[in-house]
Amino acid sequence: MRSTPCCPAGRRNAGAILALALIVARLLEPAAKLATVRMLDPATASHSLGEMLGLGRVAAKEVYAALDWLGREQPFIEARLARRHLKNGALLLYDVTSTYLEGRCCELAQHGYSRDHRGDRPQIVIGLMCAADGCPVAVEVFEGNTADPLTLSAQIDKLKQRFHLQRVVMVGDRGLLTSARIEQTLRPAGLDWITALRLPRSSSSRPRAGRCSPRCSMTATLAEITSPDYPGERLGWSARTRCWLSSGPATQELLAVTENDLTRIEARVQRARKPLRGAAAIGQAVGAVLGRRHMAKHFQISIGDDAFSFARNHLSIAAEAALDGIYVVRTNLLAAQSDAAATVRAYKSLSGVEHAFRSLKTVDLELRPVFHWTAPRVRAHVLLCMLAYYLEWHMRQSLAPMLFDEPDPAAREQRTSPVAKAEPSPAAQRKAVRKRTDPAEGEPLPVHSFHTLLGDLATLTRNVVRLGGDRLAAILATPTRTQHRALDLLGLTPTA
Repeated sequence: MRSTPCCPAGRRNAGAILALALIVARLLEPAAKLATVRMLDPATASHSLGEMLGLGRVAAKEVYAALDWLGREQPFIEARLARRHLKNGALLLYDVTSTYLEGRCCELAQHGYSRDHRGDRPQIVIGLMCAADGCPVAVEVFEGNTADPLTLSAQIDKLKQRFHLQRVVMVGDRGLLTSARIEQTLRPAGLDWITALRLPRSSSSRPRAGRCSPRCSMTATLAEITSPDYPGERLGWSARTRCWLSSGPATQELLAVTENDLTRIEARVQRARKPLRGAAAIGQAVGAVLGRRHMAKHFQISIGDDAFSFARNHLSIAAEAALDGIYVVRTNLLAAQSDAAATVRAYKSLSGVEHAFRSLKTVDLELRPVFHWTAPRVRAHVLLCMLAYYLEWHMRQSLAPMLFDEPDPAAREQRTSPVAKAEPSPAAQRKAVRKRTDPAEGEPLPVHSFHTLLGDLATLTRNVVRLGGDRLAAILATPTRTQHRALDLLGLTPTA
């Protein structure tokens, strides 16, 4: 990989070098800042990162100072990343997640909708911007009770004022780019969008399909339509509404699970020993069951002080079944700018942001637990993890031939329909079956996950030996064939 610094030479100070060490250490061995100090300090180092960067002795206060420096440099760093990966008119993927905090001192810590299923903990909300290929560009931290759509205004300001981008296509899910946000935020800012509609559940309020457009591309799984329910977005104007539909699974499993839970409550009310009594107590138990899976609309409930009964609401279930699994992707782009298939693919590319969140929070970089007490340091910690993912993302692109990752994304996209499930490319299928790299790329070698390949590279040792008197020499172990291939893909030459 290229080692182009994010900061000009005049700003590459000791804090910047130590911040770089924190980013690399987060990728190699995610840990608390105090544990990272021990990894970098020569007296307790578990790897040679500190020595290779010439850090010398590392104190905890220096690490926290470097973290503070990184937080202050966030506008500059993100502007450089945006200049490298975003252009006017480009797709911009945006999504939101949350993560809980340790402690309650941070002013950002608030109770809200927890995606970690930890409603007992205060949390923060994180908004992540990525380029169309999933490369992270910018991150923002909000108070934990901030609704997803309300994070959008800050991102628009960042795009316009800091990145100087006047026209981008914002891609977000239906809970984020709502009709209200489109009308109040995106449209006044002059931005385009690709999102999905929230489908009404009652047949009386279901949006009318309208007439098919002259360019209708109706197939078994894909259709392009217009709707009179959006009169402000007329066909032929730049604000043209276009919708794509696909079918999906029903909700029978959720109904069965909910019905089973209600049956248990019914048994509690009818039992002879210590029965559940009181309309309030019964209603509380029933409400918890129905609210857990949002199934209240599908059941008819009767509650008394000593009685409880329920039955399925077949009319409601039938009405939802008509829409179950259907999603409607909406954009104001003209057909010449993005046809139906390209728009569906753009919306489905949000999976790249979901992969980033999964990597940041769990499998790779372990953003949690967050122990910092102040808002600036919490924000700097999240930025640090995002930059570590930026490094990982580029490494994965280079190392793809040696990983179980998809080595040929273009081949994977060759599908008969963009709403069909993406299948691995032939090269990826061969790797999965053989567990060896493609012979066409040289000698077949074992295929790795990203972490096992890092572990393999970690065995490439650097030894310091004494050659008589006080003369010291660093000797690098000879790379194995796997290590040599990985270093070649990364464009690196090992030096002692």
